[in-house]
Amino acid sequence: FETKSSRVKGTAFHPKRPWILASLHNGSIQLWDYRMGTLLDRFEEHEGPVRGISFHPTQELFVSGGDDYKVKVWNYRTRRCIFTLQGHLDYVRTVYFHPEQPWIISASDDQTIRIWNWQSRQCIAVLTGHNHYVMCAQFHPTDDLVVSACLDQTVRVWDISGLRRKSAAGVQPMMADPLSSQRLNTQGDFFNVTDVVVKFVLEGHTRGVNWATFHPTMPLILSCGDDRQVKIWRMNESRAWEVDTCRGHYNNVNSALFHPKRELILSDSEDKTIRVWDTTRRTLLQTFRRDQDRFWCMNAHPELNLFAAGHDNGLIVFKLERERPASAIHQNSLLYVKDSQVRLHDFTSANDAPMVSIRTAPAGQYLPPPRTMSFNPAEKAVLLTSDAEGGSYELYNLPRQVNGQVSDSAQARRGAGSCAIWTGRNRFAVLDKAAQQILIKDLSNQTTKTIKPPVTVEAIFNAPGSQILLSTATSVVLFDVQTRQVVSEINAAPVKYVVWSSDMSTVALLCKHTITLANKQLDQLCQVHETIRIKSAMWDASGVLLYTTLNHIKFALPRGDTGIVRTIDNPIYLVRVQGGDLHCLDREGSVNVIKIDPTEYRFKLALQHRNYEEVVSIIRNSNLVGQSIIAYLQKNGYPEIALHFVRDDTARFELALECGNMDIALETAKAIDTPAYWNKFSQEALRRGHIQMVELAYQRTKAYDKLSFLYSITGNTEKLVKMQKIAIMRNDLQSRLQNSLFIGDVEDRVRVLQESGQHALAYLTAKSHGLVEEAESIRAGAGVEEADITSADVAGGSKLLLPTTPVISSTELDWPQLHVSKGIFDGKFNFGDKGAGPHPGKSRVADLATAAVDGDDAAGAWDIDEGENMGVDDEEGFGGAGADEVDLLGDEVEAGAEGGWGIDDDGELDAEIAAEATAAAAAGFVAPQPGISELEVWSRNSSLAVDQIAAGNFEQAMRLLREQVGIASFDALKPAFMEIYTSSRSVLTTAPFATPSRIPLRRNPVESTEASQYFPAKIYSLSSSLEQLQQGYRATTAAKFEDGLVLFKRLLLSLIFVSVDTAEDANEIKQLLQICREYILGITIELERASVAKEEATEENSARLVELAAFFTHCQLRADHEKLSLRAAMNTAYKHKCFKAAGEFAQRLLDLVPTPQIADKARKMITICDRQSRDNLAINYDARNPFVICAASHTPIHRGEPAVNCPYCQAAYKPEHNGELCRVCTVAKIGAKATGLRSLASAN
Repeated sequence: FETKSSRVKGTAFHPKRPWILASLHNGSIQLWDYRMGTLLDRFEEHEGPVRGISFHPTQELFVSGGDDYKVKVWNYRTRRCIFTLQGHLDYVRTVYFHPEQPWIISASDDQTIRIWNWQSRQCIAVLTGHNHYVMCAQFHPTDDLVVSACLDQTVRVWDISGLRRKSAAGVQPMMADPLSSQRLNTQGDFFNVTDVVVKFVLEGHTRGVNWATFHPTMPLILSCGDDRQVKIWRMNESRAWEVDTCRGHYNNVNSALFHPKRELILSDSEDKTIRVWDTTRRTLLQTFRRDQDRFWCMNAHPELNLFAAGHDNGLIVFKLERERPASAIHQNSLLYVKDSQVRLHDFTSANDAPMVSIRTAPAGQYLPPPRTMSFNPAEKAVLLTSDAEGGSYELYNLPRQVNGQVSDSAQARRGAGSCAIWTGRNRFAVLDKAAQQILIKDLSNQTTKTIKPPVTVEAIFNAPGSQILLSTATSVVLFDVQTRQVVSEINAAPVKYVVWSSDMSTVALLCKHTITLANKQLDQLCQVHETIRIKSAMWDASGVLLYTTLNHIKFALPRGDTGIVRTIDNPIYLVRVQGGDLHCLDREGSVNVIKIDPTEYRFKLALQHRNYEEVVSIIRNSNLVGQSIIAYLQKNGYPEIALHFVRDDTARFELALECGNMDIALETAKAIDTPAYWNKFSQEALRRGHIQMVELAYQRTKAYDKLSFLYSITGNTEKLVKMQKIAIMRNDLQSRLQNSLFIGDVEDRVRVLQESGQHALAYLTAKSHGLVEEAESIRAGAGVEEADITSADVAGGSKLLLPTTPVISSTELDWPQLHVSKGIFDGKFNFGDKGAGPHPGKSRVADLATAAVDGDDAAGAWDIDEGENMGVDDEEGFGGAGADEVDLLGDEVEAGAEGGWGIDDDGELDAEIAAEATAAAAAGFVAPQPGISELEVWSRNSSLAVDQIAAGNFEQAMRLLREQVGIASFDALKPAFMEIYTSSRSVLTTAPFATPSRIPLRRNPVESTEASQYFPAKIYSLSSSLEQLQQGYRATTAAKFEDGLVLFKRLLLSLIFVSVDTAEDANEIKQLLQICREYILGITIELERASVAKEEATEENSARLVELAAFFTHCQLRADHEKLSLRAAMNTAYKHKCFKAAGEFAQRLLDLVPTPQIADKARKMITICDRQSRDNLAINYDARNPFVICAASHTPIHRGEPAVNCPYCQAAYKPEHNGELCRVCTVAKIGAKATGLRSLASAN
């Protein structure tokens, strides 16, 4: 990554995010995202050059110092300067945060070093002693030391342990001006109570020293200066001395640093070079040179292998070596390089073993790691290519057996070449880039053939058969080695990697920012562009390319569709894709397996291949939702499929109109019920000829004129008459006139004209239509004599304007529709319907979980102190105590069609049966065969454990429960077994001497007419489980935690025996199970907290109280209970002076929108805690690091840590509890393998 700007005088990496700060000579500060290559922000408040810059290791802060004598502290989230520290009298050269204390150190040209407390915003120490510009000052990473470099040719080491002790005691000296601070230091020296003292003065540089820094772990100091030397110093408790000097720069050396992970030193200079030195041997290993730019500063990332250097025209972010491990895959094995060894990883068994050691760097030299690997499975040999010596390769023979023994690297064969790949069983190709030759060599490393390529080749890659791929600057050429002919060519940017599919039918050409997909003839299928670097790629078995960037795993379909599979924290390199498992290598060379959800790209691929059966299966069995999927389906012409994903009425309306589903459009228009949507619906319905829908839309929008015209053109005179009456009621004269014209009502037309004051028109209308009496009445009323009226002569043959009489009057006026067979998606699933299927937040369990219970009123029962003392509460805490399958073809087998299928109606079977009946009649009486008992029928019909129990088949039921949910102890389930068994039958006594009859009780006695429909009666039902859930909620609200624990455990065990008939009810069973688990876990945590509160008040017990209160807030409780838990945790944390945690709980409480009174208390708590911003107790709790709670130890299991689960309730445990009984459900074995609870009766 490289930027162009003014001269960069300082750089700083963010410890976690991919950000870097650059302080510029023009007074600006830039914040860059070096992964994306984008400028995020610019900060401009300094006057003059900004020389020092540094991020805070944990807070959202950074500090800067410049030539305006000011030290500024910024908050990059709010994008503003928080405050300015003033006190220096000259340029500020460097600024740094202390790794632990709230301190900032600054070095200045006023010959002093100042230490500031950024929380109190005051100077707490002034370090004087240098007699020239102080160019640099830094804290030690772990010890109470400071190192400084000055142009007085000295490096000083300062002891600040006194300052730490004074800070721990709570004393903060305030120094307003340098004169008072100088007097204070003088007085301190006199009484020997100085906070900061000079420990060592290192003299050895012959000119001014520009930089000094500590080694991160060893007692070493590194310094550099204008004498063009880099010096290494060693120190102990009593003295410090010069160890060695690195010479090689030929201009001023501005900065130097120790490599954080390797024994290396990096230095930059005004001689336009960055040099890498061996710390042990003090020898120069590498030199990086720029032609025009002098280097001014350098910085190392605290965790990653990244460095930044600022120069005259910007900055560069670079790595010293490649971090991608060279690897090759063959069948179920992965070969890769790690720790100077070729290792073999078996995907099936996950075994990992070293195979052969590879060449390492000689003493005092640098050897870059291997760049690529090519594997020959026939000969068990690998080719490793590296950039060493201008490009070289090594041929290693791997041992035939994997026995843990590592072969020696001395047997390797080496040669020069920038690329080496296998082209056959006993030969490989080497690219001599300088001579532009391809050398074909045998296993003895002897050249057997030399080929002059037809183009200028940058790299070579493998291809099917005897072909290879030649990468040029602008294209990739498919070249046949045997015939020496160009087979085909494709345009592409310089290719870094080539990935073939398993059948070698398609290839992915990976460039820096593009991926080109092509077939084996190099015909381009598509091209994918990315804004950030592409790191690796691998083909899925279905023909989808999965690839990684710096922060995402993505997919690409052969037609160019792309999408994000998931985000990643650090770059990874894919090696294998198998279903939902993604095998990859990280930068440390470790093989990892990442779980992904392939549903989205499988769905899109099935759509592209028109595999509609798989599309239907995916829609039914997955939660494939989101605006991106809907937009994709719309864009690609599948609105009818998108309609099944949408719950929003507005979106469903638009999709229904697009795909012509007017029924759903009408349904959603009714739900929205706004004039704009009704108008849009009426236009589309009119265009499609749905007259009745148009009429309904006009009625809903009260478009009376449109309705009248619609009735007129359709000949519906009855409704025109009704429209006329409506117009009279509305007193709408214009509408009355229009309707009277449509229905030919002359009398009403005359009345309308008369009422509107148009007497002349009314008289003319009445006169022309023969209404003599009405005309005379109008004339008399107007006071006009008949002689005064001049009438025009009527032309001969003229007729009055009257509406035509409808020829056909029919209620079915919709346009005739062509009969179209149902599509593949019609009737396949019903969850697009408003009333069908499970709706998020609409199930009965969800209704209970979001019940309108005001949890704020239950604070008294939970014993949360509401006093104004902000949290001095009781020690004891809370309470002190399936749709049916449809034939896809839609056709029945016609009678007589069996012949074509070879199905003949042979009469031999009937004859055989008749013969047997005749023989039985001749033999006399034949005893009837015993039938099957109904209990046996129950057992055969159902695979549910509860039905097997009702049938008396206890062994089978126990076996099913072991397989499904891993039940290991049936003691707690014995009462339920007996209740189910006894309640599923009735006893009928007929006579005193007769044996009572046992009558099985069926689940559906009326509907069950065939034996295959016989099932036992339900003893445990979903409705009774919901009643128990309500009881548990009420007990928890009342803080009766012991009662609530009993109720939730009883409910959890009863769910094993609940059988339901629909998939929606089965989903509610799963929701109930999760609710029970969370409440049992939370209540046990709270009961433990109450127990700890009764013990002696030690620091350990106090920390445990805060931890348990915090963990309780992370249980998935109902909203009102979550508010109560947060309030209790907030008070507990505040009482034990864990202000940071208390502030976090208060903020989370505000996010849940409590009552105004409680919200005010939470805001007060945040205000108080922000002033403290620390935890006085060391608690094992970090809300920002995702975790689950171990149900046994009640401690966090953070993301990435190993964990095991209960197969029934899915409670999480640490690995040491594997094999024990679950603490939550008390019946299942932790870590046991299980297929999952079955409760759906129709799934048998």
